[in-house]
Amino acid sequence: MKFTFEEIARATDAQVLYRQNTSGIFSISTDSRNISPNDIYLPLKGEKFDGHNFIKDAIQNGARGYFTSDKNITNPDAKFILYVKNTLEAYLQIASYYKTKINPITIAVTGSSGKTTTKEMIASVVSEKYKTHKSILNHNNEIGLCQTMLSMPENTEVLVVEMGMRGLGEIELLSKYAKPDIAIIANTGTAHIGRLGSVKNIAKAKCEITKYLHREGLLIAHDTELIKETNTYKGQTLYVGLNSPELTDVKLDANSSEFTYKKQKYRLNVEGAHNIQNALFAINAGLKLGIDPKSIASGLEKYKPIEKRWEISEISGYKIINDSYNSNPESLKAAASTFLSTQKPPRVLVLGDMGELGKDEKKYHKEIGEFLEKNFDNFKLITVGNLSKYIIKGLKDEKKFEAKNFQTNREAAKYILENVPPGTTMLFKASRSMKFEEIIKELEKK
Repeated sequence: MKFTFEEIARATDAQVLYRQNTSGIFSISTDSRNISPNDIYLPLKGEKFDGHNFIKDAIQNGARGYFTSDKNITNPDAKFILYVKNTLEAYLQIASYYKTKINPITIAVTGSSGKTTTKEMIASVVSEKYKTHKSILNHNNEIGLCQTMLSMPENTEVLVVEMGMRGLGEIELLSKYAKPDIAIIANTGTAHIGRLGSVKNIAKAKCEITKYLHREGLLIAHDTELIKETNTYKGQTLYVGLNSPELTDVKLDANSSEFTYKKQKYRLNVEGAHNIQNALFAINAGLKLGIDPKSIASGLEKYKPIEKRWEISEISGYKIINDSYNSNPESLKAAASTFLSTQKPPRVLVLGDMGELGKDEKKYHKEIGEFLEKNFDNFKLITVGNLSKYIIKGLKDEKKFEAKNFQTNREAAKYILENVPPGTTMLFKASRSMKFEEIIKELEKK
């Protein structure tokens, strides 16, 4: 995407501090190390960095001009300088301006868990009929939204974006600049409860996605009382859940799921009831866009999990299911339930700490142990980390499950290699910060 100087100045309502040569068209770059000739450098600020410190580098590397939120920062080698109060807001304004030019139907997805999977399923479905562009991986903050919109091809017909948050007001900001036509609230759980304080606040934050939802748009939300009580959107709303009378003939296998919904048969090449829930969002989004059910079914069957999300492999004689991209109480219970319901013994749960759970973090970990013991048996449990040891404390009988806790990934890998026989299936689930890929790499060395 390229813009004239006038387009950029108008989109951001920038004050021109200096102007010598603004002819031609420009791209926006926020990385001083990756500048092409005729780029405009836009310095962003973070908790531990300030892009303004690299304006000189950007100009030396070829940028024609730059934005600044500090009028005292000038560089005589620049051909023009644009002043804005907030460079991140300017980035959002430029991205929104470009989106308005392309004018795709926009689908926005949020939720405490499952939002990336839901986003990927929706994109797979919508691609059956429309030229589709989506957020890569989980690029779901303000910068990720800008990168997604600005990398959109000019022929894009449907844009699918993921929206995450760290606190109240953040999803509202994303919604303001994305202006969705369809909004999805996958669920509201305890992820980030350490930041927001209560599940009610989490629900409130997720429902911010409707703040700028088109009045003739569609909200598709998980069928829970909490979301219903919190939602204030007055437009078309559809609540979907596994208790729907239109959902029948559910069949869960070790590597697939089958079901009938609204008289159409569907197949997923992933297991778990939670993935059927995610698929219901994708189905209803597809129907809203006029995609016929058979094409929707084709798109869902083509869906494949992204890296570290139910990634299945054979390593050193073990069957590994790596779902360690993220973890919270709801997603962990769903993953463990799917694993223990579909995989045959011998099987091992390898669980790590769940982050951002606030003052009750020990209680939430202990409840996982209670949940496992109440609902399942015939598995072994390995935990890694200071918090995950409370999962074991939630068990009444640690010996029954041969439960072991380790402080490091290396210790856990050593124990697995020495004590877990080949032919065992293992589920790896933890917050990203636990770096469970280190355990898998140790197993690969064998």
